[in-house]
Amino acid sequence: MLLAIDIGNSNIVIGGIEENKTRFEARIATDRIKTSDQYGVEIKSMLDLFHIALDEVEGCIISSVVPPVFNAVRTGVVKVTGKNPMVVGPGIKTGLNIHMDDPTSVGSDRIVIAVAALQEYKPPLILVDMGTATTIEVVDQGNTYLGGCIIPGVRVSAEALSSRASQLPGIQLDKPKRVIGKNTVECMRSGIMYGAAAMLDGMLDRMEEELGKKTTVVATGGMAQFIAPLCKREMKLEKDLLLKGLNIIYRKNKK
Repeated sequence: MLLAIDIGNSNIVIGGIEENKTRFEARIATDRIKTSDQYGVEIKSMLDLFHIALDEVEGCIISSVVPPVFNAVRTGVVKVTGKNPMVVGPGIKTGLNIHMDDPTSVGSDRIVIAVAALQEYKPPLILVDMGTATTIEVVDQGNTYLGGCIIPGVRVSAEALSSRASQLPGIQLDKPKRVIGKNTVECMRSGIMYGAAAMLDGMLDRMEEELGKKTTVVATGGMAQFIAPLCKREMKLEKDLLLKGLNIIYRKNKK
């Protein structure tokens, strides 16, 4: 079994992949002050929770966008499994042609998602990942990674609104009943949720206009399942792109 780990700003996704199928998926909170021993204990607990014996772990791969946490998690994995993890970064084979000013600056999670999407869909693609940040990236024919944009995430926007406006409360990000809200909470919910959907529709139109061609849009990330249905634009919802991509990259680079 392959132990696949993606370290994000809010959560660390831990998955077990066997014969190209996800055997389990778990999340733990990203904490910059935890030690390698603490992360090792949490990873071991997740394996125990899903009844995975340590000798079943044949390899490990890690991607990370949180440098202060990366070393602690990697060391924790080595302590628990005895395996030295493969790391998604410069020098790793991905099959992408990255056309960026500095290809090494592209977040490893962006690369992993693009690799996974190309396995399922033909380019040109626009990939939307709605997590702590909402990122939109474009992959053209020839597996060419052209770039994209980074936008404050839906939850980040909601928290900023509540914290900076003294009369606005914290709210649950449920589906709005209507666009024209009838009270403060409804108005906030409509603005945040439909506002995010309208922003995506507008950005997708502008990106396609700049690209000069129609694309397939693939959405992933924690908030995608709530925002994508509110969009006018058709999107393909994918839940496990990160784990799929990590598995593909591991197989491309396994000696």
